[in-house]
Amino acid sequence: MAPGLQISSSTEAEERRDQMEEITKGDDLEGFVEAESSDPQRIPHWRKQLTVRGVFASAAVGLLYSVIVMKLNLTTGLVPTLNVSAALLTFVLLKAWTKLLPKVGVVPTPLTRQESTVAQTCAVAAYTIAYGGGFGSYLLGLNKKTYELAGVGVEGNGPGSYKEPGIGWMIEFCFVVSFVGILVLIPLRKILIIDYKLAYPSGTATAVLINGFHTSKGHQMAKKQVRGFLRYFTISFLWSFFQWFFSGGEACGFAQFPTFGLKAYENKFFFDFSLTYIGAGMICSHIVNISLILGAVLSWGVMWPLIGDLRGNWYPANISESSMKSLQGYKVFIAIALILGDGLYNFIKVMSITLLSMHSRYRLRKGRAGNSIPTDDSSNLIQQNELFARESIPSWLAYTSYAVFTVISTTAIPNMFSEVRWYYVIIAYVIAPILGFCNAYGTGLTDMNMAYNYGKVALFIIAALAGKDHGVVAGLVVCGMVKSVVYMSAELMHDFKTGHLTLTSPRSMLVSQLIGTVIGCVVGPLAFFLFYKAFDVGDPKGTFKAPYALVYRNMAILGVQGFSALPRHCLQLCYGFFGFAVSANILKNILPRRYGNWVPLPMATAVPFLVGANFAIDMFIGSAIVFVWHRINSKKAVLMIPAVASGLICGDGLWVFPSSLLALCKVKPPLCMMFVKSQ
Repeated sequence: MAPGLQISSSTEAEERRDQMEEITKGDDLEGFVEAESSDPQRIPHWRKQLTVRGVFASAAVGLLYSVIVMKLNLTTGLVPTLNVSAALLTFVLLKAWTKLLPKVGVVPTPLTRQESTVAQTCAVAAYTIAYGGGFGSYLLGLNKKTYELAGVGVEGNGPGSYKEPGIGWMIEFCFVVSFVGILVLIPLRKILIIDYKLAYPSGTATAVLINGFHTSKGHQMAKKQVRGFLRYFTISFLWSFFQWFFSGGEACGFAQFPTFGLKAYENKFFFDFSLTYIGAGMICSHIVNISLILGAVLSWGVMWPLIGDLRGNWYPANISESSMKSLQGYKVFIAIALILGDGLYNFIKVMSITLLSMHSRYRLRKGRAGNSIPTDDSSNLIQQNELFARESIPSWLAYTSYAVFTVISTTAIPNMFSEVRWYYVIIAYVIAPILGFCNAYGTGLTDMNMAYNYGKVALFIIAALAGKDHGVVAGLVVCGMVKSVVYMSAELMHDFKTGHLTLTSPRSMLVSQLIGTVIGCVVGPLAFFLFYKAFDVGDPKGTFKAPYALVYRNMAILGVQGFSALPRHCLQLCYGFFGFAVSANILKNILPRRYGNWVPLPMATAVPFLVGANFAIDMFIGSAIVFVWHRINSKKAVLMIPAVASGLICGDGLWVFPSSLLALCKVKPPLCMMFVKSQ
């Protein structure tokens, strides 16, 4: 997960493949594909794959999921993969449309899997901006509150080195940086998808799901999933509504329930009755949730109480709790060490896999006198490749568009941020295509999108280059530019892989991606401001902590200052946790799978260091539900868990709209349920 920290690992990629195989076991999906593809007339023209109803369904799903992922972004920064959930909900809306119109005398065109694929792609592109646009990380790290939390007067964090969020400049920034990544790798799509036959596990899993929807048995499964989704969506929404009545004050309501006693509550150990994170825990793998609990116990259960007792020794007794020279500094920088250790290892690993794979494929192709890599001889695969290759997208369009956006960015970005020099933009867009190709290739092999690690590299380089006066702002902005190009290029290849397997035109996929991105560039900032205006975003003690905003700003300060930014003895602790992150990844890769799967994920372990243990407990409960359900009825669990989890997440997420409006209208809950020590 990207900050939103989207946790993705080879373990989860394997689990997704296993789950899809289990769901579709017994379905003759290949037979269905061949039956449809044997008649070219049954594959709609690419313009007919793009429909008005598809765009409306995509916009509705994109809007809802933008709010949901923004809430996750601004609370813990942990966002589960919701693509399968979005595909299900988009299919439901389109199917409902085709069922309702005949009742009013209108005969709709049949719903095809090409239309489902295009609509799902558009919806995902729309809400991707909400968690990939930096609203909970590098963009929010520019605001005044984060600037103050990082320490006013700290070297590199100088006066005026902040920019308050604004709808206008945020929408403009999203439009400037989000489209470049969509266009940059279009000329290489045939090489990555057809010649190299890269798996892109998430794209493949989505294709299997969509193909399954359009079989008779798959349609029946979808009906069961819809009923489960609606049931738990309703329960979640009503529960959130009920909780609101008891939250009329600071530290009030079920979300502050001291489940394990008041002492544990003070150290962030309590169950906060959040159905959103129970649902997220049901989607994430068991090892993610175990890693979260491990991080919570290690940090809030052991380390922070011990370091807190050293107040006056390790750090001044009279210093503000928000200062980076206080306990807060240890929380932030140790989390950074875990994130960087995990990111660096996986960066090197994926790059090594990428380079070795490219070299071996080059030698194979050279040895065959320039012939393409051998492919499966099945007629279905041949037709998939023919359709994918036949629908050409002019290379000149990609190159020209990239040049135009570079020129626009060179003018627009320095106007938005005076600290960013025009040549920083040129540097970013010169290296971004190379990094984008490496990331897209590595993602196809491992399902791990490393865009945020490429962005962090740019952050440190530009922060050091720009110096103490402008380094923080310049580093954060250029980080976002590089990350956006690298991230979007890999995501587009996932979508192309889905289209390849569902016989969907690459042209319609590209247009739907562009439409979805336009929607996301508007909806993403609006969703952010829904929270920013209604709630106290960025308060370390509040609900919407937005922890990664402070992390990214301190990374930039670290790039400017070096290790002098760290509090006393923090460097030694950072070395230890950096080493732990690297060692854990090495163990995960060298141990047999049955043992390696139980090695903690450092990236997940780092999250509770900043935000507390309560959400980790919620997610662990979600994981326990999944475990028990599999024990009782594994086949039903595999089918229903995505739908039930999505219902829990979406119901609670939808409550954000009325609760935000009530907060904006200054309507407060009538009751305050609070717990205090007995006399």
